[in-house]
Amino acid sequence: MPRREEPMRSCVVTRESLPAAELVRFAVGPDDVLVPDVEGKAEGRGAWVTLGASKVEEAVRRRHFARSLQAPVTVPEDLAALTRLRLEQRLLSALSMARKAGQLVTGATKVREAIGSGGVVALITATDAAEDGRAKMVSALAGRRRLEREMMAETAAEPAETDHFELLDSTQLGLALGLENVIHAALTKGAAAQAAVEKARRLAVFIAN
Repeated sequence: MPRREEPMRSCVVTRESLPAAELVRFAVGPDDVLVPDVEGKAEGRGAWVTLGASKVEEAVRRRHFARSLQAPVTVPEDLAALTRLRLEQRLLSALSMARKAGQLVTGATKVREAIGSGGVVALITATDAAEDGRAKMVSALAGRRRLEREMMAETAAEPAETDHFELLDSTQLGLALGLENVIHAALTKGAAAQAAVEKARRLAVFIAN
């Protein structure tokens, strides 16, 4: 079956046409207030911006939304912060779903065991983690990658990269997962975990740009 082409959208700031996955949509609500539509599914008028906090801030500052929509619209000054919040909420919800599916483990010991087994697709570290704890997890991940590289040496193939995210603090993670403050977590193989990885990547790109 041929792959369906990914829809393209134009950024109101750069005017560049990009795959929808590389942008974030903003929808006009019934009260003519612009809101982040991070799922890209809200009905009605909308505008797209390249995924990045600085791009959203520029769109607000330079009044790109009203020009693009060709209509009066109320644009919150803190639209970039609201967008980040929505992206965080999506990620937290996805992490909760991954845990319910048995594809997320928490706690330093269980995370190290998961890394050692080779089943980790992403490592999650709370932004307020202690430096020594963070370093131990990164070291364990690097050690596993070296082992996989040695095991695959004869094939000249490279082991798959494992994402490492530091996007949320321990309180946010704990509340989303129904646990006490969560410092270390790992996503293991599965559809729910992969969905969480994709949402984490979007949030990471938004923060970095």
